[in-house]
Amino acid sequence: MERQYRLVKGTRWAGRVIGLGTVWFFLTLLSHKTTAEFFGRGVEAITTEVIILGVIGVVALAGCIVSWGRERPAGIMLLSSAVAMGVYFGVSGVRDYVTVWSLLGLLYLIAGVLFLNSWRLSRKLP
Repeated sequence: MERQYRLVKGTRWAGRVIGLGTVWFFLTLLSHKTTAEFFGRGVEAITTEVIILGVIGVVALAGCIVSWGRERPAGIMLLSSAVAMGVYFGVSGVRDYVTVWSLLGLLYLIAGVLFLNSWRLSRKLP
């Protein structure tokens, strides 16, 4: 019983660390890109690409925040962010979208699976 409790706690913390680290990296990267373009081009720098990627990042951030209370919705939010990022990179014409997705979307996928696994295991605890 103690072993299963530690496993649930460990997967929960691993999901939080991976999720928050990836969200931090992604939103920092997006904000630096947008800020640099904003000073060069002005308001035209805020394109639909920036808005779509910003929404995906905010959903992932919300999933990481929700993970402190409920793992299942957090896992679903992170999984949907990973899928949305993969679909966006595939449709937008990024040249090597599999590599780009594997740098960001794969980590969201891993964190989401960890949260869902933690939720599944915690349901079995008394």
